[in-house]
Amino acid sequence: MADHDSHPLFLPLVFVGGLIFGFGLGFSHMAQPEIVLNFLLLEDLGLLFVMFGAAVVTGVVFFIAPAGIGRAPLTGRAYGRRLKTLDRNVVIGGGIFGVGWGLSGICPGAAYASLGVGNYAILWGIVGMFIGAYVQGYWRSSDLETGTATAGAD
Repeated sequence: MADHDSHPLFLPLVFVGGLIFGFGLGFSHMAQPEIVLNFLLLEDLGLLFVMFGAAVVTGVVFFIAPAGIGRAPLTGRAYGRRLKTLDRNVVIGGGIFGVGWGLSGICPGAAYASLGVGNYAILWGIVGMFIGAYVQGYWRSSDLETGTATAGAD
């Protein structure tokens, strides 16, 4: 059964979460590539406060929810973290992501929110993200078919 079939509020809550996320990025000006680039240049550290707030909420939820609930409230699945080892793919993929973030001045979530504040030029970056993700997925699926996928690639 798909996750969205598990509870009638699953998709509406995902939508509301996206609204809150987008509004927060717009309100904090983190949907503006100039602000993000200033952060990456260590000239404006406001993004640290945004990331710290997200890390605190996530940390509290991931600490309390598994002990208190034991399962995901909307899907009924076991609730827990999916641990990813630090392997070659994580290091290389993280580096590629970082280069893309630095060149475009915006991460994927903020790119979508950037549309909401009128930055339509970011559509080029969003199209690039989709093409890059598609190429990576195609590459990974061809590796799996030929049996050359690296161990731990997940």
